[in-house]
Amino acid sequence: MAAILVTGGAGYIGSHVCKLLSKHGHVPIAFDNLSVGHTESVRWGPLIVGDTRDLSALADTMSRFRPDAIMHFAASAYVGDSVRDPLAYYDNNVSGTVTLLRAARDHDIGRIVFSSSCATYGAAQTIPITEDHPQAPINPYGASKLMAERILSDAETAYGLKSVALRYFNATGSDPDGEIGEWHDPETHLIPLLLDVAMGRADSITIFGDDYSTPDGTCVRDFIHVMDLADAHRLAMDWLLNGGGSLRLNLGNGAGCSVREVIDAARRVTGHPIPVQVKARRPGDPPVLIGDATRARAVLGWTPRRPEIEDQIADAWRWRTTKYAPKDLNIRRSANA
Repeated sequence: MAAILVTGGAGYIGSHVCKLLSKHGHVPIAFDNLSVGHTESVRWGPLIVGDTRDLSALADTMSRFRPDAIMHFAASAYVGDSVRDPLAYYDNNVSGTVTLLRAARDHDIGRIVFSSSCATYGAAQTIPITEDHPQAPINPYGASKLMAERILSDAETAYGLKSVALRYFNATGSDPDGEIGEWHDPETHLIPLLLDVAMGRADSITIFGDDYSTPDGTCVRDFIHVMDLADAHRLAMDWLLNGGGSLRLNLGNGAGCSVREVIDAARRVTGHPIPVQVKARRPGDPPVLIGDATRARAVLGWTPRRPEIEDQIADAWRWRTTKYAPKDLNIRRSANA
């Protein structure tokens, strides 16, 4: 059994990872400033309210719990916001990582699993994207994640810190048990927004750009179930705890769905027509992102268990209708009767 410090442990992916860590006998210590996380999502270990840019708070937490390893999720993660306010992203994502690693060095914690992103690749030159693809981010969010990866590499050279950076594609879905799910305020992710329309919490879904060089003109993304991501993080942590070296790995299903295809799948799952509006492209959105996770499968023995988009949406729908039911669903059903 290991104690794992999980920064961003009250957030979407971090909370799902905490649940899985607990299931496998580990003790997750969620460290979160609750700017976007939720106390209700921390159920499998202690919650320490703190910011990764606060060296004193990190030092106190590490001294108290003596974690064996770190999982680092805490970050600002919206492409559009990063374009509008890049300094905030570099402050939180880069400065937060530097401070966290300083605390880890001072407390002799030599293993970290880092939540990176396919956004480090920028516009795809080849599909699917392998780990050897050039990293040329086209937005500050992706640039901040690439900077963090470089910092991790330099920290290994200087201090011997081992790291696994997991570059994953579009996280989606919810805990199949229905205990936790995707919950942002404001919500910007495609599938929760689609489900809000189906529940009557919004009138329509917006497609940002239908003139890309893709089969139906909308962006294509590789959607990966959040519990499959959680399992990869667990395996990466085990790899490090068992003496494995540093890795840089993609996490994806190797297949893409366009925005319109996701909308059609949500219509089938929910039985709702989900009206659509089309607006101009957003700055910083690459047309196609599909990942090749062959290396993660081979090295970690990782196998996605819920790769189908309809299964991912169905899990999210089950949790979301539980969270907001019955009041909101009754409103929708009355309006559509």
